[in-house]
Amino acid sequence: MTFERGRRVHIVGAAGAGMSGVARLLSERGCRVSGSDALAGPALDELAAIGVVVDVGADTAHGADADVILWSPAVADDHPELAAARARGATLLARADLLAELGRLQPVVGITGTHGKTTATSMLVWVMSAAGRDDSRLLGAPVRGLGANGHWGGPDLLLEVDESYGTFARLVPRALGLLNVEADHLDHYGSVAALRDAFVALVERTTGPVAVWVDDPGAGEVARRVGRGVRTVGASADSRLGEVRVDATGTRARLTHPEVGEVTLDLAVPGRHNAIDAAVVATLCLDLGIERDAVERGLASFRGAPRRFDPRGRWRGAVVIEDYAHLPGEVRATVQATRAAGYDRVIAVFQPHRVSRTVALAGEFAGAFEGADEVVITDLYTAGEPNPEGVTGRVVSDVVGVGRSGVRYAATPTDVIATLSESVAGRPADAILLLGAGDIAARVVEGLDGLEP
Repeated sequence: MTFERGRRVHIVGAAGAGMSGVARLLSERGCRVSGSDALAGPALDELAAIGVVVDVGADTAHGADADVILWSPAVADDHPELAAARARGATLLARADLLAELGRLQPVVGITGTHGKTTATSMLVWVMSAAGRDDSRLLGAPVRGLGANGHWGGPDLLLEVDESYGTFARLVPRALGLLNVEADHLDHYGSVAALRDAFVALVERTTGPVAVWVDDPGAGEVARRVGRGVRTVGASADSRLGEVRVDATGTRARLTHPEVGEVTLDLAVPGRHNAIDAAVVATLCLDLGIERDAVERGLASFRGAPRRFDPRGRWRGAVVIEDYAHLPGEVRATVQATRAAGYDRVIAVFQPHRVSRTVALAGEFAGAFEGADEVVITDLYTAGEPNPEGVTGRVVSDVVGVGRSGVRYAATPTDVIATLSESVAGRPADAILLLGAGDIAARVVEGLDGLEP
Protein backbone atom coordinates (compact mmCIF):
# COMPACT_ATOMS: atom_id res chain seq x y z
CA MET A 1 0.00 0.00 0.00
CA THR A 2 1.48 3.37 -1.05
CA PHE A 3 0.55 5.25 2.11
CA GLU A 4 0.74 2.51 4.73
CA ARG A 5 1.60 3.66 8.24
CA GLY A 6 5.30 4.27 8.69
CA ARG A 7 5.91 4.93 4.98
CA ARG A 8 8.44 7.67 4.29
CA VAL A 9 6.92 10.47 2.17
CA HIS A 10 8.56 13.66 0.91
CA ILE A 11 6.57 16.56 -0.59
CA VAL A 12 8.15 19.13 -2.90
CA GLY A 13 6.20 22.39 -2.64
CA ALA A 14 4.78 21.37 0.74
CA ALA A 15 3.88 24.88 1.93
CA GLY A 16 1.22 25.49 -0.73
CA ALA A 17 -2.49 25.55 0.03
CA GLY A 18 -3.11 22.09 -1.42
CA MET A 19 0.04 20.19 -0.53
CA SER A 20 0.18 21.42 3.06
CA GLY A 21 -3.16 19.70 3.58
CA VAL A 22 -1.77 16.51 2.06
CA ALA A 23 1.18 16.71 4.46
CA ARG A 24 -1.19 17.00 7.42
CA LEU A 25 -3.46 14.20 6.28
CA LEU A 26 -0.61 11.76 5.64
CA SER A 27 1.15 12.67 8.88
CA GLU A 28 -2.02 12.00 10.87
CA ARG A 29 -2.46 8.79 8.88
CA GLY A 30 0.89 7.64 10.31
CA CYS A 31 3.29 8.27 7.45
CA ARG A 32 6.67 9.87 8.15
CA VAL A 33 6.42 13.12 6.18
CA SER A 34 8.94 15.79 5.25
CA GLY A 35 8.88 18.54 2.66
CA SER A 36 10.62 21.38 0.90
CA ASP A 37 9.47 24.66 -0.58
CA ALA A 38 11.02 27.54 -2.47
CA LEU A 39 9.95 30.13 0.10
CA ALA A 40 9.52 30.37 3.86
CA GLY A 41 6.08 31.18 5.24
CA PRO A 42 3.60 30.56 8.06
CA ALA A 43 2.71 27.10 6.73
CA LEU A 44 6.23 25.86 7.54
CA ASP A 45 5.83 26.68 11.23
CA GLU A 46 2.35 25.16 11.29
CA LEU A 47 3.61 21.92 9.75
CA ALA A 48 6.65 21.83 12.05
CA ALA A 49 4.26 21.96 15.01
CA ILE A 50 2.87 18.56 13.98
CA GLY A 51 6.28 17.08 13.25
CA VAL A 52 6.54 17.74 9.51
CA VAL A 53 9.86 19.48 8.79
CA VAL A 54 9.84 21.57 5.59
CA ASP A 55 13.20 22.81 4.36
CA VAL A 56 13.52 26.01 2.34
CA GLY A 57 15.16 25.74 -1.07
CA ALA A 58 15.96 22.87 -3.41
CA ASP A 59 18.55 20.29 -2.38
CA THR A 60 18.93 16.70 -3.54
CA ALA A 61 19.56 15.75 0.10
CA HIS A 62 15.98 16.69 0.98
CA GLY A 63 13.88 13.55 1.23
CA ALA A 64 16.78 11.39 0.05
CA ASP A 65 15.49 8.46 2.15
CA ALA A 66 11.85 8.82 1.07
CA ASP A 67 9.90 5.92 -0.45
CA VAL A 68 7.30 8.18 -2.07
CA ILE A 69 7.73 11.65 -3.59
CA LEU A 70 4.80 14.03 -4.14
CA TRP A 71 4.94 17.50 -5.63
CA SER A 72 2.82 20.57 -6.19
CA PRO A 73 1.60 21.32 -9.74
CA ALA A 74 3.62 24.54 -9.47
CA VAL A 75 6.89 22.56 -9.25
CA ALA A 76 8.84 22.18 -12.51
CA ASP A 77 9.36 18.67 -13.84
CA ASP A 78 13.15 19.11 -13.77
CA HIS A 79 13.26 20.14 -10.08
CA PRO A 80 16.50 18.73 -8.59
CA GLU A 81 14.71 16.79 -5.85
CA LEU A 82 12.41 15.11 -8.39
CA ALA A 83 15.34 14.28 -10.67
CA ALA A 84 17.27 12.72 -7.78
CA ALA A 85 14.23 10.70 -6.69
CA ARG A 86 13.80 9.31 -10.22
CA ALA A 87 17.46 8.38 -10.39
CA ARG A 88 17.32 6.33 -7.19
CA GLY A 89 14.05 4.60 -8.13
CA ALA A 90 11.66 6.18 -5.61
CA THR A 91 7.93 6.14 -6.30
CA LEU A 92 6.81 9.50 -7.75
CA LEU A 93 3.11 10.32 -7.73
CA ALA A 94 1.63 13.24 -9.67
CA ARG A 95 -1.47 14.91 -8.22
CA ALA A 96 -3.90 12.71 -10.16
CA ASP A 97 -2.15 9.57 -8.93
CA LEU A 98 -2.13 10.93 -5.38
CA LEU A 99 -5.90 11.46 -5.36
CA ALA A 100 -6.46 8.04 -6.87
CA GLU A 101 -4.36 6.46 -4.09
CA LEU A 102 -6.22 8.39 -1.38
CA GLY A 103 -9.49 7.21 -2.93
CA ARG A 104 -8.31 3.62 -2.47
CA LEU A 105 -7.69 4.25 1.23
CA GLN A 106 -11.14 5.71 1.94
CA PRO A 107 -14.39 6.32 0.05
CA VAL A 108 -14.44 9.86 -1.35
CA VAL A 109 -17.34 12.26 -0.91
CA GLY A 110 -16.32 15.12 -3.17
CA ILE A 111 -17.32 18.60 -4.27
CA THR A 112 -16.25 19.70 -7.74
CA GLY A 113 -16.74 22.49 -10.28
CA THR A 114 -14.61 25.25 -11.70
CA HIS A 115 -15.34 27.58 -8.79
CA GLY A 116 -16.84 27.51 -5.31
CA LYS A 117 -15.23 24.19 -4.36
CA THR A 118 -13.41 25.33 -1.22
CA THR A 119 -16.49 27.07 0.15
CA ALA A 120 -18.83 24.17 -0.57
CA THR A 121 -16.38 21.55 0.72
CA SER A 122 -16.06 23.57 3.95
CA MET A 123 -19.86 23.49 4.21
CA LEU A 124 -19.74 19.71 3.69
CA VAL A 125 -17.21 19.33 6.52
CA TRP A 126 -19.45 21.35 8.84
CA VAL A 127 -22.52 19.26 8.03
CA MET A 128 -20.71 15.97 8.62
CA SER A 129 -19.32 17.34 11.89
CA ALA A 130 -22.84 18.34 12.99
CA ALA A 131 -23.85 14.73 12.26
CA GLY A 132 -21.26 13.58 14.80
CA ARG A 133 -18.70 12.34 12.27
CA ASP A 134 -14.93 12.89 12.15
CA ASP A 135 -14.25 12.32 8.45
CA SER A 136 -10.92 12.78 6.74
CA ARG A 137 -10.74 15.98 4.73
CA LEU A 138 -8.55 17.60 2.11
CA LEU A 139 -9.30 21.03 0.70
CA GLY A 140 -7.62 24.24 -0.34
CA ALA A 141 -8.01 26.26 2.87
CA PRO A 142 -8.56 25.75 6.61
CA VAL A 143 -12.14 25.15 7.74
CA ARG A 144 -12.96 28.09 9.95
CA GLY A 145 -14.03 26.95 13.39
CA LEU A 146 -13.07 23.30 12.82
CA GLY A 147 -9.42 23.07 11.83
CA ALA A 148 -6.81 22.68 9.14
CA ASN A 149 -7.17 21.95 5.44
CA GLY A 150 -6.00 18.35 5.88
CA HIS A 151 -7.06 15.74 8.46
CA TRP A 152 -7.12 11.96 8.75
CA GLY A 153 -10.28 10.47 10.27
CA GLY A 154 -13.18 8.43 8.98
CA PRO A 155 -15.28 6.90 7.59
CA ASP A 156 -15.04 8.98 4.37
CA LEU A 157 -12.60 11.42 2.78
CA LEU A 158 -14.33 14.78 2.19
CA LEU A 159 -12.47 16.08 -0.82
CA GLU A 160 -12.26 19.27 -2.83
CA VAL A 161 -12.10 17.65 -6.26
CA ASP A 162 -9.86 19.83 -8.43
CA GLU A 163 -10.15 19.77 -12.22
CA SER A 164 -6.92 21.68 -12.97
CA TYR A 165 -4.46 19.85 -15.22
CA GLY A 166 -6.54 16.68 -15.17
CA THR A 167 -6.13 16.20 -11.42
CA PHE A 168 -9.38 14.25 -11.02
CA ALA A 169 -8.82 12.03 -14.08
CA ARG A 170 -8.28 8.82 -12.09
CA LEU A 171 -10.52 9.50 -9.09
CA VAL A 172 -13.56 7.28 -8.45
CA PRO A 173 -15.77 9.06 -5.88
CA ARG A 174 -18.42 7.42 -3.74
CA ALA A 175 -20.56 10.56 -3.94
CA LEU A 176 -20.21 13.89 -5.70
CA GLY A 177 -21.61 17.41 -5.78
CA LEU A 178 -21.12 19.39 -9.02
CA LEU A 179 -21.49 23.17 -8.70
CA ASN A 180 -20.66 24.57 -12.15
CA VAL A 181 -18.52 24.15 -15.26
CA GLU A 182 -17.11 27.43 -16.56
CA ALA A 183 -14.29 27.89 -19.08
CA ASP A 184 -11.00 27.46 -17.23
CA HIS A 185 -7.68 25.61 -17.54
CA LEU A 186 -8.07 25.63 -21.31
CA ASP A 187 -4.28 25.51 -21.59
CA HIS A 188 -4.65 21.90 -20.44
CA TYR A 189 -8.04 20.87 -21.84
CA GLY A 190 -7.84 22.78 -25.12
CA SER A 191 -11.54 23.63 -25.31
CA VAL A 192 -14.64 24.05 -23.19
CA ALA A 193 -16.04 20.90 -24.83
CA ALA A 194 -13.07 18.85 -23.63
CA LEU A 195 -13.40 20.35 -20.14
CA ARG A 196 -17.06 19.32 -20.01
CA ASP A 197 -16.13 15.85 -21.27
CA ALA A 198 -13.81 15.48 -18.28
CA PHE A 199 -16.60 16.38 -15.87
CA VAL A 200 -18.98 13.96 -17.61
CA ALA A 201 -16.43 11.18 -17.16
CA LEU A 202 -15.98 12.05 -13.46
CA VAL A 203 -19.73 11.93 -12.82
CA GLU A 204 -20.04 8.64 -14.70
CA ARG A 205 -17.26 7.11 -12.57
CA THR A 206 -18.99 8.10 -9.34
CA THR A 207 -20.51 5.00 -7.74
CA GLY A 208 -23.17 6.63 -5.55
CA PRO A 209 -25.27 9.80 -5.27
CA VAL A 210 -24.52 12.81 -7.48
CA ALA A 211 -26.08 16.25 -6.93
CA VAL A 212 -25.74 18.80 -9.77
CA TRP A 213 -26.69 22.49 -9.85
CA VAL A 214 -28.37 22.37 -13.26
CA ASP A 215 -29.13 26.09 -13.49
CA ASP A 216 -25.47 26.55 -14.39
CA PRO A 217 -25.28 25.98 -18.17
CA GLY A 218 -22.10 23.94 -18.07
CA ALA A 219 -23.12 21.75 -15.15
CA GLY A 220 -26.60 21.39 -16.65
CA GLU A 221 -25.12 20.05 -19.87
CA VAL A 222 -23.02 17.55 -17.91
CA ALA A 223 -26.13 16.31 -16.08
CA ARG A 224 -27.98 15.84 -19.36
CA ARG A 225 -25.11 13.94 -20.94
CA VAL A 226 -24.18 11.47 -18.21
CA GLY A 227 -25.27 7.90 -18.68
CA ARG A 228 -26.72 7.52 -15.19
CA GLY A 229 -29.25 9.21 -12.97
CA VAL A 230 -28.26 12.31 -11.03
CA ARG A 231 -30.14 14.38 -8.50
CA THR A 232 -30.73 17.76 -10.10
CA VAL A 233 -30.68 20.88 -7.94
CA GLY A 234 -32.06 24.22 -9.10
CA ALA A 235 -35.03 26.55 -9.23
CA SER A 236 -37.11 23.91 -11.05
CA ALA A 237 -35.34 20.64 -10.37
CA ASP A 238 -35.57 17.49 -8.26
CA SER A 239 -34.28 19.42 -5.26
CA ARG A 240 -35.70 22.94 -5.54
CA LEU A 241 -34.08 26.08 -4.19
CA GLY A 242 -36.70 28.68 -3.34
CA GLU A 243 -36.41 32.45 -3.03
CA VAL A 244 -33.02 33.55 -1.70
CA ARG A 245 -32.88 36.51 0.68
CA VAL A 246 -29.54 38.25 1.21
CA ASP A 247 -28.50 41.05 3.53
CA ALA A 248 -25.37 42.16 5.34
CA THR A 249 -25.83 39.51 8.05
CA GLY A 250 -26.16 36.49 5.77
CA THR A 251 -28.30 34.49 3.38
CA ARG A 252 -31.57 32.63 3.89
CA ALA A 253 -33.49 30.27 1.65
CA ARG A 254 -35.54 27.09 1.65
CA LEU A 255 -34.69 23.92 -0.20
CA THR A 256 -37.39 21.39 -1.01
CA HIS A 257 -35.93 17.90 -1.23
CA PRO A 258 -38.14 15.34 -3.02
CA GLU A 259 -37.96 12.84 -0.15
CA VAL A 260 -37.15 14.86 2.96
CA GLY A 261 -39.27 17.94 2.28
CA GLU A 262 -38.36 21.48 3.32
CA VAL A 263 -34.85 22.23 4.54
CA THR A 264 -33.89 25.63 5.96
CA LEU A 265 -30.68 27.15 4.61
CA ASP A 266 -29.66 29.83 7.10
CA LEU A 267 -26.12 31.02 6.36
CA ALA A 268 -24.02 33.59 8.18
CA VAL A 269 -22.37 34.66 4.90
CA PRO A 270 -23.97 36.87 2.24
CA GLY A 271 -24.49 35.95 -1.40
CA ARG A 272 -26.83 33.96 -3.61
CA HIS A 273 -23.84 31.89 -4.73
CA ASN A 274 -23.46 30.69 -1.14
CA ALA A 275 -27.09 29.57 -1.12
CA ILE A 276 -26.44 27.61 -4.34
CA ASP A 277 -23.40 25.90 -2.81
CA ALA A 278 -25.43 25.09 0.30
CA ALA A 279 -28.28 23.66 -1.77
CA VAL A 280 -25.93 21.23 -3.53
CA VAL A 281 -24.23 20.24 -0.25
CA ALA A 282 -27.56 19.78 1.54
CA THR A 283 -28.98 17.66 -1.29
CA LEU A 284 -25.89 15.45 -1.44
CA CYS A 285 -25.83 14.94 2.33
CA LEU A 286 -29.54 14.12 2.49
CA ASP A 287 -29.09 11.61 -0.31
CA LEU A 288 -26.29 10.05 1.74
CA GLY A 289 -28.65 9.62 4.68
CA ILE A 290 -27.55 12.55 6.85
CA GLU A 291 -30.43 13.79 9.02
CA ARG A 292 -32.08 17.08 8.09
CA ASP A 293 -31.33 18.55 11.54
CA ALA A 294 -27.59 17.95 11.08
CA VAL A 295 -27.71 19.50 7.61
CA GLU A 296 -29.41 22.63 8.91
CA ARG A 297 -27.17 22.95 11.98
CA GLY A 298 -24.00 22.35 10.01
CA LEU A 299 -24.81 24.98 7.39
CA ALA A 300 -25.83 27.47 10.08
CA SER A 301 -22.42 26.95 11.74
CA PHE A 302 -20.46 27.68 8.56
CA ARG A 303 -18.64 31.03 8.79
CA GLY A 304 -17.10 31.29 5.34
CA ALA A 305 -13.77 30.23 3.90
CA PRO A 306 -10.53 32.25 4.05
CA ARG A 307 -10.19 34.75 1.18
CA ARG A 308 -13.87 34.34 0.30
CA PHE A 309 -15.76 37.60 1.00
CA ASP A 310 -13.30 38.11 3.83
CA PRO A 311 -13.46 41.55 5.55
CA ARG A 312 -9.94 42.94 6.07
CA GLY A 313 -10.80 46.18 7.83
CA ARG A 314 -12.25 49.64 7.27
CA TRP A 315 -10.47 52.37 5.31
CA ARG A 316 -11.74 55.94 4.93
CA GLY A 317 -15.28 54.81 5.63
CA ALA A 318 -15.29 51.78 3.32
CA VAL A 319 -15.25 48.12 4.29
CA VAL A 320 -12.29 46.44 2.55
CA ILE A 321 -13.23 42.90 1.46
CA GLU A 322 -10.87 40.29 0.03
CA ASP A 323 -12.26 37.63 -2.30
CA TYR A 324 -10.50 34.86 -4.23
CA ALA A 325 -12.76 35.39 -7.28
CA HIS A 326 -10.71 35.13 -10.47
CA LEU A 327 -13.12 33.70 -13.07
CA PRO A 328 -15.81 35.85 -14.68
CA GLY A 329 -18.65 33.98 -12.95
CA GLU A 330 -16.96 34.28 -9.57
CA VAL A 331 -16.36 38.02 -10.01
CA ARG A 332 -19.98 38.54 -11.05
CA ALA A 333 -21.27 36.58 -8.03
CA THR A 334 -19.08 38.49 -5.58
CA VAL A 335 -20.05 41.92 -6.93
CA GLN A 336 -23.73 40.94 -6.84
CA ALA A 337 -23.38 39.59 -3.29
CA THR A 338 -21.83 42.89 -2.21
CA ARG A 339 -24.76 44.82 -3.66
CA ALA A 340 -27.30 42.43 -2.16
CA ALA A 341 -25.66 42.81 1.25
CA GLY A 342 -26.62 46.49 1.17
CA TYR A 343 -23.42 48.24 0.10
CA ASP A 344 -24.40 51.16 -2.13
CA ARG A 345 -21.16 52.44 -3.62
CA VAL A 346 -18.76 49.64 -4.57
CA ILE A 347 -15.23 49.85 -5.97
CA ALA A 348 -13.85 46.60 -7.38
CA VAL A 349 -10.11 46.02 -7.75
CA PHE A 350 -9.27 42.99 -9.88
CA GLN A 351 -5.94 41.26 -10.50
CA PRO A 352 -6.12 38.93 -13.54
CA HIS A 353 -4.65 35.50 -12.76
CA ARG A 354 -2.32 33.55 -15.08
CA VAL A 355 -1.36 34.51 -18.62
CA SER A 356 -3.17 31.62 -20.35
CA ARG A 357 -6.38 32.21 -18.40
CA THR A 358 -6.35 35.96 -19.06
CA VAL A 359 -5.86 35.50 -22.80
CA ALA A 360 -8.57 32.82 -23.00
CA LEU A 361 -11.20 34.56 -20.87
CA ALA A 362 -10.57 38.32 -21.25
CA GLY A 363 -13.72 38.86 -23.31
CA GLU A 364 -15.91 37.15 -20.73
CA PHE A 365 -15.10 39.77 -18.10
CA ALA A 366 -17.12 42.36 -20.05
CA GLY A 367 -20.24 41.98 -17.91
CA ALA A 368 -18.66 40.52 -14.79
CA PHE A 369 -18.40 43.85 -12.97
CA GLU A 370 -22.01 44.94 -13.40
CA GLY A 371 -23.00 46.52 -10.09
CA ALA A 372 -19.56 47.99 -9.33
CA ASP A 373 -19.49 51.78 -9.48
CA GLU A 374 -15.78 51.82 -10.28
CA VAL A 375 -13.42 49.11 -11.49
CA VAL A 376 -9.64 49.08 -11.15
CA ILE A 377 -7.75 46.44 -13.13
CA THR A 378 -4.14 45.63 -12.22
CA ASP A 379 -1.36 43.88 -14.06
CA LEU A 380 -1.38 40.08 -14.15
CA TYR A 381 -0.38 37.69 -11.41
CA THR A 382 1.34 35.20 -13.68
CA ALA A 383 1.68 32.38 -11.11
CA GLY A 384 5.00 31.56 -12.73
CA GLU A 385 3.65 31.17 -16.28
CA PRO A 386 5.87 32.49 -19.08
CA ASN A 387 4.65 35.69 -20.72
CA PRO A 388 6.64 36.03 -23.96
CA GLU A 389 4.06 38.34 -25.55
CA GLY A 390 4.08 40.71 -22.58
CA VAL A 391 0.34 40.43 -21.88
CA THR A 392 -0.83 42.95 -19.27
CA GLY A 393 -4.03 43.63 -17.41
CA ARG A 394 -4.98 46.12 -20.09
CA VAL A 395 -6.49 43.27 -22.12
CA VAL A 396 -9.10 43.01 -19.37
CA SER A 397 -9.52 46.72 -18.61
CA ASP A 398 -10.04 47.48 -22.31
CA VAL A 399 -12.86 44.92 -22.50
CA VAL A 400 -14.50 45.96 -19.22
CA GLY A 401 -14.30 49.64 -20.16
CA VAL A 402 -16.29 49.30 -23.39
CA GLY A 403 -19.55 51.23 -23.02
CA ARG A 404 -19.00 52.28 -19.42
CA SER A 405 -17.06 54.84 -17.42
CA GLY A 406 -15.20 54.42 -14.16
CA VAL A 407 -12.81 51.70 -15.38
CA ARG A 408 -9.10 52.31 -14.82
CA TYR A 409 -5.89 50.37 -15.25
CA ALA A 410 -3.46 50.58 -12.34
CA ALA A 411 -0.58 48.17 -12.90
CA THR A 412 0.98 47.89 -9.43
CA PRO A 413 -0.33 47.84 -5.85
CA THR A 414 1.17 51.31 -5.39
CA ASP A 415 -0.81 52.52 -8.42
CA VAL A 416 -3.95 50.86 -7.02
CA ILE A 417 -3.62 52.61 -3.66
CA ALA A 418 -3.10 55.98 -5.36
CA THR A 419 -6.17 55.36 -7.55
CA LEU A 420 -8.29 54.37 -4.56
CA SER A 421 -7.14 57.43 -2.59
CA GLU A 422 -8.11 59.70 -5.46
CA SER A 423 -11.45 57.97 -5.90
CA VAL A 424 -12.64 58.04 -2.28
CA ALA A 425 -11.43 61.63 -1.89
CA GLY A 426 -13.89 62.62 -4.60
CA ARG A 427 -16.74 60.42 -3.38
CA PRO A 428 -16.58 58.01 -0.41
CA ALA A 429 -17.19 54.30 -1.03
CA ASP A 430 -19.13 51.81 1.08
CA ALA A 431 -17.13 48.75 0.02
CA ILE A 432 -13.81 48.10 -1.71
CA LEU A 433 -13.48 44.62 -3.19
CA LEU A 434 -9.98 43.20 -3.68
CA LEU A 435 -10.52 40.38 -6.16
CA GLY A 436 -8.18 37.71 -7.51
CA ALA A 437 -6.32 34.51 -6.70
CA GLY A 438 -2.94 36.23 -6.57
CA ASP A 439 -1.35 38.65 -4.11
CA ILE A 440 -3.19 41.90 -4.78
CA ALA A 441 -5.25 41.85 -1.58
CA ALA A 442 -2.29 41.20 0.70
CA ARG A 443 -0.18 43.90 -0.94
CA VAL A 444 -2.90 46.54 -1.04
CA VAL A 445 -4.01 45.87 2.55
CA GLU A 446 -0.39 46.19 3.65
CA GLY A 447 -0.10 49.56 1.96
CA LEU A 448 -3.41 51.18 2.95
CA ASP A 449 -2.47 53.93 5.40
CA GLY A 450 -4.98 54.17 8.25
CA LEU A 451 -6.69 50.79 7.69
CA GLU A 452 -8.66 49.96 10.85
CA PRO A 453 -9.36 46.39 11.97
